[in-house]
Amino acid sequence: MRVSTRFSDSIHLLAFIEIYADAKLTSDLIASSIETSPVVVRRLMGKLRQAGLIATTPGTAQPTLAKPLSQISLLAVFYAVEGDKPLFAVDPKTNPDCIVGGNIQNVLGQYYQDAQTAAEARLAKTSMQDIVDNILVEQAKKDAGQHA
Repeated sequence: MRVSTRFSDSIHLLAFIEIYADAKLTSDLIASSIETSPVVVRRLMGKLRQAGLIATTPGTAQPTLAKPLSQISLLAVFYAVEGDKPLFAVDPKTNPDCIVGGNIQNVLGQYYQDAQTAAEARLAKTSMQDIVDNILVEQAKKDAGQHA
């Protein structure tokens, strides 16, 4: 089973819009950074627009953030692109006549719910401003290393 990258790609896209705000932001340019297709970028932008996180004008480039980065939590980005689906899923097709298969859903369900609650709390506390600030710190470290 392939893990979705919509969440990380959407964070990437929002950070790109902020950091390259002075450039002509086309879906092709953003896609070149994410290393995906412009169609994927446009789909993600559609979800982010519907969630009120970005603003776009049909037929033109230049998406903009709809609110300050400090007001965009990672949890809001997650819900925008993934909906309210759980982070973890227990296989529902196990043998009910087996001790493990008959009990694994109930046992794992609570652990998974606890992990989901903790992850949501952490994502709610982390803003896109935190992400962009850390991206710029990492780039400054790279730049300093090149000049050393």
